[in-house]
Amino acid sequence: MFKVQRGYDGMVNKTFRLPEEIVEKLDAIAGKNGLSLNRLVIQCLEYALENIDENDLPDSMSKEK
Repeated sequence: MFKVQRGYDGMVNKTFRLPEEIVEKLDAIAGKNGLSLNRLVIQCLEYALENIDENDLPDSMSKEK
């Protein structure tokens, strides 16, 4: 039987309030690159987390594990 997938395994719904000008920029970038806004935001967050200053991470998330 065909079952429609509404998301990906392990995804969580959250609501964030973002400044209008940031959303407009993200929408434009997503559109130009053929991405959904959601996918672009995920990529931005992944990049930020990969490049965060070690001093800003809690001990449990230290990259030196």
